[in-house]
Amino acid sequence: MNGTTGAEPPVTVARRTHGAGPRLLLLHGLAAGESLWDACLPLLPSDCSVWTAQLPWRNGGVEDWARRGDPGGWLRQALDAVPDGPEVVVAHSMAATLLLDVLHREAEEGREPLAERNTRALALVSPFYRASAEEFDWETITYYLNDFHLIMEEGIRVHSAGRFAPDIQRAMGERVRDFVGPYGWMRFFDLYLRTPDLRVDRFDVPCLLLAGERDFAAPPGETLALASALPDARAELLPETGHFPMIENAAAFTHALNAFLAATVASDSRTLEPQR
Repeated sequence: MNGTTGAEPPVTVARRTHGAGPRLLLLHGLAAGESLWDACLPLLPSDCSVWTAQLPWRNGGVEDWARRGDPGGWLRQALDAVPDGPEVVVAHSMAATLLLDVLHREAEEGREPLAERNTRALALVSPFYRASAEEFDWETITYYLNDFHLIMEEGIRVHSAGRFAPDIQRAMGERVRDFVGPYGWMRFFDLYLRTPDLRVDRFDVPCLLLAGERDFAAPPGETLALASALPDARAELLPETGHFPMIENAAAFTHALNAFLAATVASDSRTLEPQR
C-alpha cells in the first residue's frame, strides 16, 4: 500500500486479495471510494490478486483536488502502483472515462500504454462517452449541472440500501455535491466533452463494458456506443440496475466480470474460480 505518515496522500493503492493469478486494479468514480467494490470482492476469483485505489476525488478525499491540475496524473499513479502493472483494470463511471483519456494521451505521445503496464484487458463500468461533438447541446449541460446532486443521491441510496429517509438522503446528496464543488464538476464535464476525440480504436485489448439498464447518470446507450468504437469489446446491460451495478446486483456484476476474466486472462493451466 502506498502511504506516508500524517495526512493520507491523494492516491493510495491497497492489495485486497492475495491470489497468485491475474492482477486486477479496481478504480472508483467521482465521490465514491474503494468501498464501492466491497460486495464484489468475495465473489471474484480466489486466484486473482485484487488491488483497489483510493483516488483524490473520493468522498471525503482531497478537498481541492480539482484545482491541483490534471487528474490524469493521479490515475497514472494508481496504475503504476501495482507491482508489474495491472493485467486487468476495472474502472467505474468518471474513472472509466478518465482511464481512456489517459491512455489516449499517452498513445498520442508515441507510447504503448497498455503494453508498458502489462495490461491485457479492460472492464469499463457505466462510462461517460459520446461519439460526436454534436451530441452535446445546451440541454445536456443543463441536465448535468442542475441535476448533478441526483447522481450523488443515487450513490448514497445504493450504498445505504435505502435506509435513509428521502429528505436526509437529499441533504446528504447536496452535501456531497458541494464537496465536489464547481471545479470538480468542471473537471468531470470537461473530460466528458473530450470523449468524441478519443482514439479508442487504438486500444485493441479485450474490453468488457457493463452498465445498468436503468442508469440515468451515464445512459446505457453510451456504453453500447463505446463498445462499438472499441476494436475488441462486448457490452452487457444488467437489468434492474442503475449507475452502481456492483452494489445493486453484485452477483450478476461479478458473474459477467468473472466470465470475462476466464476468457481473457486465465492461463491454459489455470481456471479462475469464484471465492466461496
